[in-house]
Amino acid sequence: MQKPFDIGLHSLVSGNSAATSELEFVSSAPVRGTFYLETFGCQMNDHDSEKVAGVLLSRGYRQVDSIEAAAFVFYNTCSIREKAAQKVFSRLGEFRDMPGEPKKIGVLGCVAQQEGEKIFHRSPWVNLVCGSASYSKLPDLLAQLEAGEKRVTGLDTDSEETFETELTRRDNPWRAYLTIIEGCDKACSYCVVPYTRGPERSRASDAVLRELRQLATLGYTEVQFLGQTVNSYADPSPDKMKFSQLLHAATEMPGMRRVRFTTSHPRDFGPDIVEAIEGDEKICNHVHLPVQSGSARVLRAMQRTYTRDEYLEKIAMIRGANRPISITSDIIVGFPGETETEFEETLSLLETVKYEGVFAFKYSPRPNTPAESMADAIPEAEKSRRLAVLMELQRKIQTAANEKLLGQKFEVHVEGKSRKENQWSGHTSCHRVVNLSSVHPDLLGRYITVEVKSATPNCLIGAHVD
Repeated sequence: MQKPFDIGLHSLVSGNSAATSELEFVSSAPVRGTFYLETFGCQMNDHDSEKVAGVLLSRGYRQVDSIEAAAFVFYNTCSIREKAAQKVFSRLGEFRDMPGEPKKIGVLGCVAQQEGEKIFHRSPWVNLVCGSASYSKLPDLLAQLEAGEKRVTGLDTDSEETFETELTRRDNPWRAYLTIIEGCDKACSYCVVPYTRGPERSRASDAVLRELRQLATLGYTEVQFLGQTVNSYADPSPDKMKFSQLLHAATEMPGMRRVRFTTSHPRDFGPDIVEAIEGDEKICNHVHLPVQSGSARVLRAMQRTYTRDEYLEKIAMIRGANRPISITSDIIVGFPGETETEFEETLSLLETVKYEGVFAFKYSPRPNTPAESMADAIPEAEKSRRLAVLMELQRKIQTAANEKLLGQKFEVHVEGKSRKENQWSGHTSCHRVVNLSSVHPDLLGRYITVEVKSATPNCLIGAHVD
């Protein structure tokens, strides 16, 4: 997802007090030191980093843009694929012989949860290892380090406190992430999330809406509800609000223009969600519905809890809505034992569904997962070939779909300003990226009408129309 080129001051948002700008907050706090924070992975990690930064700022730390200028270095990590985890250990290795004053190093997120105290043995210069469910404990962990402790950990996975931190530093002044469900109970055979994020825990609807109301008061106009299986949301409060009802409640916040959500699990995707999108223009007409494979046998081996036919029934329900809804998906190629015929079944699924976008990856064995020990591993070269074939087919599908939109007009939320004069970027409600031209000098954060003039596989190109 694109990020704005220039978003000005960050916002600090507290669940218990009025929000203030980062500049105002930091100026009133005693300076304890500097920190550098690098984030790997998904939007949930992006939002977790906002929470971590808020905690650090609230304790008087100041964020800097380089490792060299930092006293404390944090890596918020991803372990969904092997390459992402390797990248983190490569970063840590750079500190082995780094000259100058030793820095305090913190490893956060999924790799922290997955590897635990083994990180200390592999990289003895690391001082803090903390999984995402323990971020509310960061103030105590930091206090221990400030008091002279050399190594501290926070490795709980089943904590109801996972959603609440003292303050959240918001990196975007118009669109806010809001985690409403954490963890996963689906137990897919290839996936490490149940081990790194723990079981599913939903945030009470009143807490979600209270924070959303605060964001709306600050001027936020778009919210994105997050969860590994966001539509599996089960309100633990007495209200027992359904996910679709929570979407509706979010749109009723004064000033809220768009409500998004990701990622949905096919098993729990029901008609009430489609009806909510149909009936409320503020609920964005985009669904990210990972299929992972088009082969019924591979889906069983993946333990995805649905068949190809059942998935296609969900797609037919979405495509049959009275309001056009774009669909994107995740696909894994080269799962252990996947035959050429089964790979071709995935290609045929793409032809049938005609996704507006696909995130495709080569299968990567992950620790603690059943698929790690499965036989018939696919050679790396073959996985690469299959990935290239799939992405070329998807490129053609997206090109044809985007070209059908020439001449149409869309409301675009402008989020980025190019270095090129009069060039801007943003997203439609259906989550298409739009690069646009406009002579208006100040469009960041505004919702404008854009007419599509041309298209590429990955974006629409248009002009601002008054």
